[in-house]
Amino acid sequence: MDLVLVLVAVVALIVVATTVLKTHPFLALLLGAFLAAFGFRMPLDEIVATITGGFGGILGGIGIVIVLGTVIGVVLERSGAAVTMAEVVIKVLGQRFPTLTISVIGFIVSIPVFCDSGYVILNSLKESIARRTSTSMVAMSVALATGLFATHTLVPPTPGPIAAAGNLGLTDQLGLVILVGLVVAVVAAGVGLFWANRFTEAEPEGEGADELAAAAEEFESFKERYGALPGPVAALAPILVPILLICLGSVAALPAAPLGDGTPADLVRFVGEPVVALLVGLALALLLVRPGEGGTRRESFRDAVTDGITASAPILLITGAGGAFGAVIQATDIGDYLGSNLSELGIGVLMPFLVAAALKSAQGSSTVALVTTSALVAPLVGDIGMDSDLGRVLVVMAIGAGAMTVSHANDSYFWVVTQFSKMSVAQAYRTQTTATLLMGISAAAVTWVLSLVLV
Repeated sequence: MDLVLVLVAVVALIVVATTVLKTHPFLALLLGAFLAAFGFRMPLDEIVATITGGFGGILGGIGIVIVLGTVIGVVLERSGAAVTMAEVVIKVLGQRFPTLTISVIGFIVSIPVFCDSGYVILNSLKESIARRTSTSMVAMSVALATGLFATHTLVPPTPGPIAAAGNLGLTDQLGLVILVGLVVAVVAAGVGLFWANRFTEAEPEGEGADELAAAAEEFESFKERYGALPGPVAALAPILVPILLICLGSVAALPAAPLGDGTPADLVRFVGEPVVALLVGLALALLLVRPGEGGTRRESFRDAVTDGITASAPILLITGAGGAFGAVIQATDIGDYLGSNLSELGIGVLMPFLVAAALKSAQGSSTVALVTTSALVAPLVGDIGMDSDLGRVLVVMAIGAGAMTVSHANDSYFWVVTQFSKMSVAQAYRTQTTATLLMGISAAAVTWVLSLVLV
């Protein structure tokens, strides 16, 4: 119980520091990591190694993706490709419901792509559609974030749901997991979209919001300033090609090895790695670069790379600090404590939901919550009356629902959304965190109803 109290106190301190005291989130999270380590009585000789390891670990997975995605976004914006993308998407899906449009795009993209990477890749498209349709950037950001998050936690081949299915003996039933996952994810994404639409009049409140507003005002004059826009194929390629490569890589990595085990499959898996896929996207974006005033294409590209790296620096620091905070929590016994206590409640399929929600809220990673909870509850599925293929699939759904409840200060995705959307921490808690709470509860409720009807 002491561990839980320490965790609650540290999270509260981070919230107060970033919202009331206006402390930079990087410093607040770093301080929170040290305070949590002391509060959890971690051995002194392990504290620094755990914090630096967590910082480097999260950046090792998402850091290069953030930088490459940001640079691609700068190129797309300066070349006019972002305008072309917005016009193409609006022409296909219409402009009456822009938040629905970006939510659907996120929902589809995050089936094979991690939500963090998906948000980075689609951020420029989101901003383009928001400006083109004069829609609130806050509403669009939450719609995209929740659309991505729904399938990220519920639908294979995202690694978290695949690992959970494997731990529950469903490796040969991934098709059923995908089918049920899509049903539950639609409900969760719909709830996220509903919450996003509550903020159609809101504007970003974080650092950089003024620059974002200025960019929106200049959007309509883009054609006059830059001349002819890139064609749809050239404009969409830097985003769609990486997504396609990641999708193919995910398919090749499935346990059934549908593409085989030879060199061609290894090559597909290699180019399907997000870092490699985004490097390909950056190469395609290079073709869009135009000479600047009095300069060359090479100089324009160099300036775009420099500006992209500069823009990504604070995001990297905050994301890394969030990873450090999460690593300290993962190094404690709080997960075992919460799991063992909640597993004794005897509330059927809602038990895995509560365990996963507690782990997600405590340590931040949805994937960790999915993997850990599924391993913990696998021996208990018979005790809760879910020891059948369909019952185990619903347990995966319950765990996935918990793994989205909730995204807050110790979750790297929270900081990716917050920083790329130019929202303040307080605003992100009102929008993104609350949205994930409602999504998780609604997904759990749907799963519970399905268990009553089908099992």
